[in-house]
Amino acid sequence: MIEFSQIIIPEPIQRAAADLNFVNPTAIQEQAIPWIMEYEQDLIALAQTGTGKTAAYGFPVLAMTDTESKLVQTLIVCPTRELSLQIYNDFQNFAKYLPRIKCAVIYGGASISRQKDVLKAGVQIVIGTPGRLNDMINQNILKIDRINMLILDEADEMLNIGFKDDIERILSNTPAEKQTLLFSATMSAEIELLARQYLKNPHRISAGTENRGAENIRHFYFKTESTKKYLVLKRVADMNPNIYGIVFCRTRKETQEIASKLQQDGYNADSLHGDLSQGQREFVMKRFRSKYVRLLIATDVAARGIDVDDLTHIINYHLPKEPGIYIHRTGRTGRAGKNGTALSIINNKEESALKMIERKLGKEIIFRTLPTGREICEKRLFHFIDTVERVEVDCQQIESFLPKIYKKLNWMTHQELIQRFVSVEFNYFLNYYKENEDLQEVKSKRERKKKSFYEFSLFRLNIGSKQNLSKKDLMNLINNLRVSRNIEIGRIVINDNSSTVELDARHERELLKSLNRSNYRGISLKAAV
Repeated sequence: MIEFSQIIIPEPIQRAAADLNFVNPTAIQEQAIPWIMEYEQDLIALAQTGTGKTAAYGFPVLAMTDTESKLVQTLIVCPTRELSLQIYNDFQNFAKYLPRIKCAVIYGGASISRQKDVLKAGVQIVIGTPGRLNDMINQNILKIDRINMLILDEADEMLNIGFKDDIERILSNTPAEKQTLLFSATMSAEIELLARQYLKNPHRISAGTENRGAENIRHFYFKTESTKKYLVLKRVADMNPNIYGIVFCRTRKETQEIASKLQQDGYNADSLHGDLSQGQREFVMKRFRSKYVRLLIATDVAARGIDVDDLTHIINYHLPKEPGIYIHRTGRTGRAGKNGTALSIINNKEESALKMIERKLGKEIIFRTLPTGREICEKRLFHFIDTVERVEVDCQQIESFLPKIYKKLNWMTHQELIQRFVSVEFNYFLNYYKENEDLQEVKSKRERKKKSFYEFSLFRLNIGSKQNLSKKDLMNLINNLRVSRNIEIGRIVINDNSSTVELDARHERELLKSLNRSNYRGISLKAAV
């Protein structure tokens, strides 16, 4: 492993890197920095979230900036105001010893007049979100017709949010002769198309495995009924006294409801969603970064751009619609060489979605039974005891109080004192978990009845709703296979271009053979178990 000091960049930037404790470059930094410094060719750089992409392009950008010019030379486009601010702050730190380099950050939700003033004063590097950047370009405040470099950071996220048209408008205002750097965590079909349209013969760098989760993240899931998910979330928080993570929900309303419930139940939690003003968002994020807020309840859109290195947990209160989003979510933990945990709380209906995520992730998501009340109380108790053992005692501060305390407590034995001392901290948990409710998924009466008589195999088919397939159509197709008159059909899940169906395991081989010989509306069926 090389040291950061071995990478050839100007001395002021190397000095700033040393101040920031850059010792060994990450894989993307080791590959990208020398390449960008040497070549003017377009670049596609693929790396997982949290691997130091900002420094990978930031150091070369600063090294190649002409400090004699006040024209915009580099434009960095990213999906969210949060990420824009983080990149801007990183550039300020990177350029600590380059006082003549001026950067501006442009994003919605902040004073546009102030941002205009900064641009009019003259800057060489502009960082911003697509919407506000286009506003500035349309008002002729931001001039990007002479830039040397365009950087699309988290390009896949920008396309997921729906910024494709905005990006294309920005690109149309840039000169034909420029270097375009596209940084992304995944290489989706949309990214491939964007690259083909706007990049010229791009060089590719890949740090790690594309479209895969980081190796130091453990993936688990709990299974429960939908109405009990909140209780499972509380149990997860109780079982992990040092938890510091993000809980992903589907809607703004749900984030607020769950955060409010957690606050009422005594947890340090808050919500992050699209209805918050910029000031409110910054206040929530400040509390979260300081770790006063231990659980941040967020939607995918609101959480985009959050860059916190030491998250212990990512919790999926609901699974995302796309497996790629799961990889983005969970990539926020397990950073900087640390281990992370990704937990999903699912019900029966989400099992097929979990299987799709596993295939994209390239690793198994392991089922875990929920911890019992006794296990939680024991974990919390010994965590508390460990804290007491490690606490630093400043005798000078408390010495004057000790004689009165000793006198007050001298009637108790050593054993009684410990019992009371533990009870003060743990009566709540002990009482709460006294009657430990079973939160594991309970199958429906229909499923329980079927399970007692039949075993099912899960069949995956290459047809779905986009081929106008309905559950009724699939049942008719199976009944017409002529394998047996008594084929038991279990749960059916119809996705866009695929579907899954539980079928009688006694006839698995015959069904598989017959399905693969059949067609649906002219489409040859492909079935797998």
